[in-house]
Amino acid sequence: MTSRGFWRPARSATAVRTGLVAALAATVAVGAYGYVSNGDGSNLANGTGTTTSAPTTGPGDDSAEDAAIAPFTTADVGACLTWDIDAEGEVSNFEQASCDEPHRFEVSARENLGAYPSSEFGSDAPIPDLTRQAQLREELCHTPTIRYLDGRFDPIGRYSIAPILPSPEAWEAGDRTMLCGLQSTDPDGVPMLTEGRVAEQDQARVAQPGECVFVDNSRALRIVDCTEDHHMETTAVVDLLPVFPDGVPSVEDQDAHLADVCTQAAMDYLGSEEALYQSTLQPYWGTIPQASWIGGSHSVNCSLVHASESGGFSVLNGSAQAGREGFTIDGNPPPPQPERNPLRSEGQNPAAPAPAAEAQPGA
Repeated sequence: MTSRGFWRPARSATAVRTGLVAALAATVAVGAYGYVSNGDGSNLANGTGTTTSAPTTGPGDDSAEDAAIAPFTTADVGACLTWDIDAEGEVSNFEQASCDEPHRFEVSARENLGAYPSSEFGSDAPIPDLTRQAQLREELCHTPTIRYLDGRFDPIGRYSIAPILPSPEAWEAGDRTMLCGLQSTDPDGVPMLTEGRVAEQDQARVAQPGECVFVDNSRALRIVDCTEDHHMETTAVVDLLPVFPDGVPSVEDQDAHLADVCTQAAMDYLGSEEALYQSTLQPYWGTIPQASWIGGSHSVNCSLVHASESGGFSVLNGSAQAGREGFTIDGNPPPPQPERNPLRSEGQNPAAPAPAAEAQPGA
């Protein structure tokens, strides 16, 4: 296409792409432990754990206490749970909810730690610390959760497997129920509100158009305000399942499709092909590895980046939608672009993919 000759899509930065995927895989276990009830029973939203405790109840007789914790203790496989979190990370209004409505957790298994083949969780045992909770997640939650999803789970996708334990007071009173389930957490590890059952969702971890993404030194991705330093500005979310309905597409087939789609998305996002040219930014996109596709992730982001001469991405600040004066590249405005002749396709849609090619998986 005529417009393609004026910039080189940054999607060819294979080393960067591979590093980001590896970083997601390496940090998924960390991300799965972002909301904790620590050893003394206080709840923290500090990114150090994910176990949620049912809220503390006031003093009362046994029947009142049983009734107070009933929403936690009666929740079973397939139920969804929600709760409120205040500024200090304290949990309240812990209750069951319709999975079609906003909720924070979907139950995949129910375990009685009192039946664990040891005295570890006996009547005088303390509530498990964070390290033991992580072990219990792997020992008791992982396999039944994968079974619950019929094997359809992307470990580097938007959902993570996590446990819920009783409140410290309920544990002290003898409740040894542990719920296993699925949640989607924010960058600090706090469970977010979601709608719908996990098995029915696209599990891909994507940013929304207009959001900017910073890649830290460990290559972990974090959505930030575009007025802050970042490396990618999201232009589109692309669902690849309708394009490749018959099986797992190769990286090459995904690239062939996304090269046109993400270039067009960049032009649409900035307003024109000329705006993209003047920005000096390049269209960039992710691809989905085979395991993630089979696990239920089918969407990718198109983004704008600037390839650094030293490798990786340049640091951007501001939104490219504001024009050349509205953002910087490594602290400087975009360099002037050389004059060029009008495009032969001026006034048309130079980067739109051919409909016939769109309809053929792997084209």
